[in-house]
Amino acid sequence: MIEVFEELASTSGTLLERLSSGAAVPEGQWVVANRQTSGRGRQGRAWFDGSGNFMGSTFVASHAGDPPLGTLALAAGLAVRDAVLKHLPAGREVLLKWPNDLLADGAKLSGILLEGARGGVVVGIGVNLAVAPELLDRPTVSLAQLGAPASRDAFAQDLAVSLSHEVERWRTFGLEPLIRRWVAAAHPLGTPLRAGEGSDSVDGTFAGLALDGALQLRLADGTLRAIHAGEINLSNRS
Repeated sequence: MIEVFEELASTSGTLLERLSSGAAVPEGQWVVANRQTSGRGRQGRAWFDGSGNFMGSTFVASHAGDPPLGTLALAAGLAVRDAVLKHLPAGREVLLKWPNDLLADGAKLSGILLEGARGGVVVGIGVNLAVAPELLDRPTVSLAQLGAPASRDAFAQDLAVSLSHEVERWRTFGLEPLIRRWVAAAHPLGTPLRAGEGSDSVDGTFAGLALDGALQLRLADGTLRAIHAGEINLSNRS
């Protein structure tokens, strides 16, 4: 159920268009592109179009009794991490950063974007397999730079299987075990973080996740602040 295209404007856009037109899109259907001309990330950012990288999207349907759809970002993060670990040398670690980034040595390796769709949500995932973009506001890294070059097609198969398993766990067991597993795979408790940007930013330390999946930020005065959305970055604050 993995469709590969030479070029698309956006893999997520392709699925969203199908869904909005009433076309049947089965859960687990993947659209993968060798090249995206209008890929996008969080906060309206353009998504880097690196040859050999993974750029793909899938559809997850909404059913009665499911946890909130937004928490699929946590499940997707675990799935990406699992797929990446299959290709890394033994002993090499990668860590999750809320809400949906994967880091290696503090550098961004992948990103996830959820977009609401008719009947569910489209999950767009980008992973730097062969090459990493140069970004002004954060370091980036690729699997190739970590000494683990990976075939895009092999990685796509691994990710499809991992995400299918995570969605099944998300539906069957709910948020509590998902959050527990996510925190165990994230940067350590107490890691300095900055929420927001510019004059609206606030510094604190990572204090886990709330029961609804929100980030818990411990402020300098010891209080906890729940962060439900927005930009989160590792902080240089000591």
